[in-house]
Amino acid sequence: MQILGIIPARYASTRFPAKALVDIGGKSMIQRVYEQSSKATHLSQIIVATDDERILDHVNQFGGKAVMTSENHQSGTDRCFEALKKTEGNYDYVINIQGDEPFISPEPINSLAKVLDGSIELATLVKIIDSQDILCNVNVPKAVLNKRQEVLYFSRQTIPYLRGVEPENWLDLHTFYKHIGIYAYRVDVLEEITKLEVSSLEKAESLEQLRWLENGYSIKAVITTDDSHGVDTPDDLDRVTRKFLS
Repeated sequence: MQILGIIPARYASTRFPAKALVDIGGKSMIQRVYEQSSKATHLSQIIVATDDERILDHVNQFGGKAVMTSENHQSGTDRCFEALKKTEGNYDYVINIQGDEPFISPEPINSLAKVLDGSIELATLVKIIDSQDILCNVNVPKAVLNKRQEVLYFSRQTIPYLRGVEPENWLDLHTFYKHIGIYAYRVDVLEEITKLEVSSLEKAESLEQLRWLENGYSIKAVITTDDSHGVDTPDDLDRVTRKFLS
């Protein structure tokens, strides 16, 4: 399988403007994401998809590959499709790698890539929840899987609800999954989902992937032991820097 890794990188982040270019121990965030992703052995090529000439020039300066995309995309998925169209080569799948995880491990990327056999429409990562705080945090999306390890539903709420059991005991009686927001798209499906209207479930939960489920697409879940360490705010940057560079 020919798999293109795409790292969407906007400049005008609402909570942390220019975070793609912020210095982290002598390297920019986008350089760290690019270099970590480049260690994934199952990717055929990696490119950055940006909306800003400063990010484009910076990626070129450190030896990476980047393409310019529109400022008007509503999601990383839409940006990935435009980047795919502007990238030479024939690819079977695209993996959307979050541009704000400077210390991402290549292993979960490889794990996701390994399941892409041509029949998989969409795939993503999940991690078993082992913390009560994560279980009850509405800012952390959860996933419910079927027996074929396909996603039945994503929610910010804790699902399923265990009737007759106190919430503090739920982790002892059921396996709950945290969603890790790295996506793989078969290229024909990627084109199709960019044409879909925003769905009612997506509006309700503010989760783009519910649009795909609501329209009948199948999402394969790959269980990983690696956690996500995204940087949405300067406080997040301080946290991950202390964790990985101290």
